[in-house]
Amino acid sequence: MSLDSIRIVIVEDHTLTRMGLLGVLEEQDNIEVVGEAATGRDGLKLLQKTQPDVAIVDIGLPDLDGIELVQQFKQGQSEEAKAKTKILILTMHHQDVEVLAAFAAGADSYCVKDAELEQLIEAVNTTAEGHSWIDPAIASIVLKQVRQTPNVSEQSTSEVVTIQGLDPEQVKLLQTYPLTERELEVLELIVGGHSNTAIAESLFLSIGTVKTHVRNILSKLCACDRTEAAVRALRSGLVK
Repeated sequence: MSLDSIRIVIVEDHTLTRMGLLGVLEEQDNIEVVGEAATGRDGLKLLQKTQPDVAIVDIGLPDLDGIELVQQFKQGQSEEAKAKTKILILTMHHQDVEVLAAFAAGADSYCVKDAELEQLIEAVNTTAEGHSWIDPAIASIVLKQVRQTPNVSEQSTSEVVTIQGLDPEQVKLLQTYPLTERELEVLELIVGGHSNTAIAESLFLSIGTVKTHVRNILSKLCACDRTEAAVRALRSGLVK
């Protein structure tokens, strides 16, 4: 493994699924699986001990579900540690309550178990880079919540819904460095829940070019990740 390999921990109770993930991830040159666990409590201890770059956590774990695991892990971390370890929720469940609860607990990304291999690898890499990755199958859940919540939410169902539109300084910055026509096209697809691969195919661009556009969009919108960019685009009226 190279010195900059992504260190991964897998917390999954289903043995075949866990071993399948292990096999797939270890085939990647830039990924190193540093631990695995089959229960929530063992997973929590493993995360605390190894402090991986990305933890792949199933929601339906015995003794301590994935959402509670994420909450306890995040609560016990310093701000520096929180920034280091990213959480990728991997599950068969994509009901509204579970999706929003996972993000409220502090999950960074969300991928369903029947995703294509390329999507899983993209989710891991995107999450490791510090950006949220939302499976296209469930992106509509988060964005629907945003569309239904025009003001600051007083609920704690999701951190995502509390993101505001652009403040005056950000508006001024965006006026100085406006989004290009191509960036707006990419932004619309991000809001639609499309992955980088899907955006590249839709707009006939290379993955590298799409990533460059995404970085520029995040910078111009002063957004930390794709989810925040999508929310700000909706709140500010850039995308309807």
